[in-house]
Amino acid sequence: MTAERIRDKIAASKKKGLWMGGTLPLGYDRHSDPLRRELVVNAAEAETVRRIFCLYADLGNLRLVEREALRLGLQPKAGVSASGTVRGAGPFTRGQLHYLLTNPVYIGRIRHKDLSYPGQHDAIITGELWEDVQAKLIAAQARPRGRSVGSTEPRLLMGKLRDETGDVLTPSHTQRHGRRFAYYVSHRVIAGGLDPTGWRLPAAALEACLCKLVVAHLRNAAIGQRLMIAPDATGAAELNRGAHQLADQIEADVTLSGPLLVSVGLQPGRIQLQLAAGPIAAALGVPADTLSPDLLAFSQPLVLRRRGVETRIIAGAIVPTPDPVLLRTLAEAHVWARSLRAGQSLTKIAAASGHSEPCITSRIPLAFLAPNVQAAILNGCQPPDISLARFLRDGIPIDWAEQARLFANA
Repeated sequence: MTAERIRDKIAASKKKGLWMGGTLPLGYDRHSDPLRRELVVNAAEAETVRRIFCLYADLGNLRLVEREALRLGLQPKAGVSASGTVRGAGPFTRGQLHYLLTNPVYIGRIRHKDLSYPGQHDAIITGELWEDVQAKLIAAQARPRGRSVGSTEPRLLMGKLRDETGDVLTPSHTQRHGRRFAYYVSHRVIAGGLDPTGWRLPAAALEACLCKLVVAHLRNAAIGQRLMIAPDATGAAELNRGAHQLADQIEADVTLSGPLLVSVGLQPGRIQLQLAAGPIAAALGVPADTLSPDLLAFSQPLVLRRRGVETRIIAGAIVPTPDPVLLRTLAEAHVWARSLRAGQSLTKIAAASGHSEPCITSRIPLAFLAPNVQAAILNGCQPPDISLARFLRDGIPIDWAEQARLFANA
């Protein structure tokens, strides 16, 4: 009970931003007043910390930072433990560098297990430098082992994507069944653990979505004569042709949208994009300062829908897209239903179709969907979360009004 109370006391004190002892981090000393549990910046050591963070921001590789720190004579904090062991008597190891670069104490926070809290001490580095370094560390973790540093292409939106709190979304990944799945995750989720307000979006889907938004925006701006601050009728045809050619190139290669995006802002129900004037002006053959501000900054509606473990990203105008799996199964259900009404047994239907009897039994109800629901599926206008998996999971009620409530207006 005593130990539990001590742990609770330490946790409560750290939530207040107090330094509760332990090994002093490089760059800080204890307060001269022993009753004040605060850290005080050590100016000389703080300069070493800044050098290391800047080195990693420039090099993006711990091995190279270790080598450069050795060349510059940078060393960890020297000290003697209670047992008499001397620490910090040599150059930085790679493990020490990684621990230093991931320690939130340097942005004025106190770490407690997987969380961190605002501290009562001064920060040594800026939040921008911290975020840059963390993004590069996360990207380095995603690199396959045994490849050179430059052999892994960074994500298109690295350092450009922020949520409604201003928190940067950094690339991350997970491994399932031998496959790597990439995501953009709010940094507070990575640095501080679970946060219900944090974002976690599939990287490829988000990049493809933004590519479509940029393409559509360029084409709409060309059609609506919104490319220039002062449109000129004599050169309008050439400008429109250049805008459509640029849109065609981006549509053919999603990676071309990366240099065009300066920043992307996420907020519930909305996405904001800022485009780079230089590449667009070069493609159109006009000075960058003549481009319309409405061309360079725009926003679109944003909807996130869950399909099992998958997150669907829907932004901009929703284009009807039929679901091929749902269409095929709906057609098969009608064929099976007609065969049953004609008196054919389920066993014969299963043998003829190559499906099992339980498979057919679970899918035949699709033939009895309300006409408006079936029409929406045929036209691709069904809600994004309507899928074969949902029909199989939730079942299909007999009443058409109930179907309309569950499916057509989902």
